[in-house]
Amino acid sequence: MSNLTITGSQSTPAISGDWDAGVLTMTGDSYPENSFDLFNQVIDWVERFLAEARRPLSLELHLLYLNTSSVRAIMDVFDLLEDAHGGGHPVSVNWHYDRRNERVAELAEEFKEDCSFPFAIVAHD
Repeated sequence: MSNLTITGSQSTPAISGDWDAGVLTMTGDSYPENSFDLFNQVIDWVERFLAEARRPLSLELHLLYLNTSSVRAIMDVFDLLEDAHGGGHPVSVNWHYDRRNERVAELAEEFKEDCSFPFAIVAHD
């Protein structure tokens, strides 16, 4: 199918979906003016991948800050992953964060509590 590429900005994360590898990566801050416009593309891509690909899907998150609407959008993505996991589709999340930024680790931990699929919170120096 097709890859997803969204160029990041000061207020939006860089997002890339590698269809062949089954990897969706988000890097940066997320406080867009309209998170629906940004994340609708991501949700569509994840839905297509889960419906058409019979391979694992991994989310690699390097998100530093999320506003409330971005948190909701990420929750929508995680809901898709949760449904897929419940249906036997292998999915996982690796949320990377800077060890000096405990706020990000706490946010990732809150998300992880609601997920039954593999979810790693990975600290980096």
